[in-house]
Amino acid sequence: MEGMEGMTDLGEKVQYILDTAVNPAIAAHGGYIELIEVKDKTVYVRMGGGCAGCGAADITLKAGVEAMLKEEIPEIEEVLDTTDHAAGTNPYYSPGKGF
Repeated sequence: MEGMEGMTDLGEKVQYILDTAVNPAIAAHGGYIELIEVKDKTVYVRMGGGCAGCGAADITLKAGVEAMLKEEIPEIEEVLDTTDHAAGTNPYYSPGKGF
């Protein structure tokens, strides 16, 4: 990804992608994704705003965020969500009610 030249730290690379590609895209739904940590080759994130409790959070995480991170940073093996989705107060899509 353009702009990551010279970055060697996995956390720095992940944060850059979240800041420049992921969060601007999901901001349209009132959501954001926060980097918690990168441990070994696993990325831990927390979803907030309209993503917390959203019925599409798993799809967003696996098909969107994880796929993008793995494509741009081949060392990444997995992205795990640490969000307490039951505590979400304003999900973009209500869980269990479909899209």
